[in-house]
Amino acid sequence: MPRAVKEAPALYTYDAALRVQYPLLCGVDEAGRGPLCGPVACAAVVLDPAAPVPGVNDSKKLSEARREELYAQIVRRALAWQVVLVPPQRIDEVNILQATMEGMAQAVATLDIRPDLVLVDGNRVPAGLGVPAQSVVKGDGTSASVAAASILAKVTRDRTMCELDRQFPQYHLARHKGYGTAEHYALIQQYGIQPFYRRSFLKKLGY
Repeated sequence: MPRAVKEAPALYTYDAALRVQYPLLCGVDEAGRGPLCGPVACAAVVLDPAAPVPGVNDSKKLSEARREELYAQIVRRALAWQVVLVPPQRIDEVNILQATMEGMAQAVATLDIRPDLVLVDGNRVPAGLGVPAQSVVKGDGTSASVAAASILAKVTRDRTMCELDRQFPQYHLARHKGYGTAEHYALIQQYGIQPFYRRSFLKKLGY
């Protein structure tokens, strides 16, 4: 691990200590719990300690261009990775928290390898993972594995919103990524909603 520690001391050191007992360490995070539309993206990543990704950090601290660069490196170097998109319809059915937990569990379950320990960003762990797991508050700024998952989730969701923007340019989705900005609410009032909107997030508007 000396190379990893040198490149990202705090985040990789945290993971290295856990790998003594749990060699296959999996990080899990999500993107898109708050927006009015689009899916919530849930990612699981098992990084290769022999092939660290320099610059991995909380996706919120990185520029869009830097996230894209790191995304490409993570998917190329990771031992395993998976991103699950939970659609708005499911979010409306079970609520955003439950939908996120389901997506995280599915991401872990569909990895090509079975991790020894799963680190989940936040203060909750999805039920039924079938492997040891622990929550890590602000995990995307603590663990390289969780940070990598945050990048995969964020990039995947942003790409999804940009694709929706091409199909529905009137909502300016590429600009606000579905979040409840004043402009976005005004556009909803003007054009109504589409199937990719979360009706449970728009009850105040009568949906």
